[in-house]
Amino acid sequence: MCGAGKVLLPNYLLLALQRRSRARERERLVASQLTRTLQSHACFCFSQKLPFAMLCTQPCIGYRACPNSELCLAPKRGVIKVYNEDNTSRAVEVPSDITARDICQLFVLKNHCIDDHSWTLFEHLPHLGIERIIEDHESVMDVTSGWAMDTDSRLCFRKNYAKYEFFKKPLDFFPDHMVSMCSDTDGTADQSQLIEAFLSSSTCLEVHGHLHAKEQSRKSWKKFYFVLRRSGLYFSNKGTSKEPRHLQFIADFSDSDVYSVSSAKKLHGAPTDYGFCVKSTKCSSARDLKLLCADDEQTRTCWITAMRLLKYGMQLYQNFHQPHQKPMRSISENSLVAMDFSGQKTRVIENPSEALSVAVEEGLSWRRKSCHRLSGHGSPSASQSSVSSLALHLAQPWFHGKLSRDEAQRLITQQGLIDGVFLLRDSQSNPKTFVLSLCHMQKVKHFQILPVEDDGESFYSLDEDQTRFTDLIQLVEFYQLNRGVLPCKLKHHCARIAL
Repeated sequence: MCGAGKVLLPNYLLLALQRRSRARERERLVASQLTRTLQSHACFCFSQKLPFAMLCTQPCIGYRACPNSELCLAPKRGVIKVYNEDNTSRAVEVPSDITARDICQLFVLKNHCIDDHSWTLFEHLPHLGIERIIEDHESVMDVTSGWAMDTDSRLCFRKNYAKYEFFKKPLDFFPDHMVSMCSDTDGTADQSQLIEAFLSSSTCLEVHGHLHAKEQSRKSWKKFYFVLRRSGLYFSNKGTSKEPRHLQFIADFSDSDVYSVSSAKKLHGAPTDYGFCVKSTKCSSARDLKLLCADDEQTRTCWITAMRLLKYGMQLYQNFHQPHQKPMRSISENSLVAMDFSGQKTRVIENPSEALSVAVEEGLSWRRKSCHRLSGHGSPSASQSSVSSLALHLAQPWFHGKLSRDEAQRLITQQGLIDGVFLLRDSQSNPKTFVLSLCHMQKVKHFQILPVEDDGESFYSLDEDQTRFTDLIQLVEFYQLNRGVLPCKLKHHCARIAL
């Protein structure tokens, strides 16, 4: 005993207490590490009950923690169903906080697609005839939770090349006569700084023009002068006047989204098919929609794009520049290098351009060998040559077989009305010919590909036999590099994948 009432412990007891303290500290650190692992670790796993890949947040361990346990920290999960263009669907179990970008990357990875920043998740509401892009940062569960139980609302996964194209070519999306700065005396905006003006909350930017509007509780449509500002959408009840007393408020975008309307003439009696609408997140009936209609596709695209930018602003720019998280590759894939075996000694091809040209040449060589094997020995006949060409282009992602003109136009429109989006299809009017459907200036144009016979050999031509190609693959490759008789080069093919 000490005079102050303190107890002096022997050294062996002090050492024992210190060891116990260190052990408890180690246990605390291990528990903390396990907690962080359970919260952050995500893996792809396969369920025995469901024959599809699931994205889950549980670690790959051999037991499942009790729901009441402190270790059960994984977020709740739900099952969603995703559709593609041919109405096939895939159900997938996902965490409650998953975003649209995560869903796209999941299906890109599962289908071995190239992630070129154009894969998009759409919210499609067939009972209303409307759909919209679900932005990459949006929570998918928040979107689906707003759906009514008795509707056939769905999520759709497909390409949309125009999703961020306005960041690259703003002049194609915002005509001079529709965009202006409120502070400018001449009413015009500096087109070179349009995107900066949209992204900066300090600028006073507005979009204006005439639109057809459907009157509430009526079937009639009237044309008004509309003005879109940061504070919301307005229309003028006196010509093109922008005075506050003449502007009537329509909607803001704090709790609303903009949708494109399909079959606006048929479903809503619109004067044109270039319809769109503003829908509150709380409404689910057609009578609550604020239906609008433009006179052409460029005008509709301008309004929808401006509303997206004013609603999300800098977040869209961050989505556009956010790098994709590449999936982990195996060691064998990381060790692959381009090699040249043409000389006496093999060498590694370090120049990327040379490696690409060698790969292209190897592909062309393989194609020539395939044609020779399909056509038999010796000189191929015309019928054999056509069979080999047919067998080759059928496997190409840009060839869509027996697709009608309207279906081709719908598919290209869905995947983005920007210059160079294209597909090839069989001609409906002439079974022996093919058709190239191409988008230029936000319009879909169709060009007939005619077969040409010369000395028993078959060729294909787009320009009345001025330029000949042995097969459709050669034709597409040529017009991807050269515009020729086309209004623009072939840039993006319409792709359909099976989920």
